[in-house]
Amino acid sequence: MATDPRHPYSPAVVAAGLVFVSGSLPLREDGTVVAGGRAALDAAVDTMRRRMATVGARMEDVVKLTYFVTDIALRDVANQQFLDLWPEPRPARTVVGVSELPYGSVVEIDAVVKAP
Repeated sequence: MATDPRHPYSPAVVAAGLVFVSGSLPLREDGTVVAGGRAALDAAVDTMRRRMATVGARMEDVVKLTYFVTDIALRDVANQQFLDLWPEPRPARTVVGVSELPYGSVVEIDAVVKAP
């Protein structure tokens, strides 16, 4: 996944046996935003998964997630998503309420993953 000149950072970086995945927005592969609810959370995870794949990382290797949400009520939706996507022991996770995210997104997720 090439870096967008408007966002000059690496989508995923491998260091010290870990993969650090930059904040992943709920974007379709064509760059359009998925709006609201579970669909947005799933799209953000899909963006994260694509970024992880660029360095060979897998979902089962996620150890820490941070969800930034513009509506803290999305925490309940994130809890269900968590249950659906990760078996025990689940990754550590933090949900942070924020006032605004890029492109009007309702969620952004960053991750720390064991390196392949």
